[in-house]
Amino acid sequence: MLITKAPKGTEDLLPQDSYKWQYLEKNFKEICDNFGYKEIRVPTFEHTELFERGVGDTTDVVEKQMYTFNDKGGRSVTLRPEGTASVARSYLQNNLYAGILPLKMWYNVPCFRYENKQKGRLREFHQFGIEAFGSKGPAIDAEVVTLGYTFLTQVGLCDLSVNINSIGCPECRKKYSEALRDFLRPKYDQLCETCKGRFERNPIRILDCK
Repeated sequence: MLITKAPKGTEDLLPQDSYKWQYLEKNFKEICDNFGYKEIRVPTFEHTELFERGVGDTTDVVEKQMYTFNDKGGRSVTLRPEGTASVARSYLQNNLYAGILPLKMWYNVPCFRYENKQKGRLREFHQFGIEAFGSKGPAIDAEVVTLGYTFLTQVGLCDLSVNINSIGCPECRKKYSEALRDFLRPKYDQLCETCKGRFERNPIRILDCK
């Protein structure tokens, strides 16, 4: 019977395993506290437009993986697929930018994405995250990387290496997008329908295609 089985892509956290989660959560909170990050809790669902704009309407998350439905008032709402967009919305809605900056926050939230169930990938999963607002320099980026590295090593992962990547500044990203279109234009007919839709809007997302 369906009522005796959890929905596909979800798992129960059983009593014999809960100590593992508590260990990770405890360490993450302690490290965030040490780095000066404070907890924020945001709603499980938001207006769909938030994720379309915040995550990007050309991403696989928005195009294929979101749990979206109309509520009884006819409004389109979506179960949270990631944490950043909700935190940014809260930052603006609650005028947090008017306080002391930089503002540094952390969260531990369940997220939802409709995708094929596979090892290590569930439709309901949990995300630790940190967000920092109000600092333009590279020091805050280094702090974010250091916090993540500190957490992973503190919970027992060994022999880690850090690789730094970037999608560039808005100006050089624009030039790269044009160069990518020039490269892909002769191969346009070989692209899948999703990538054809991304060709003009955001060709960089074509690189995400499986």
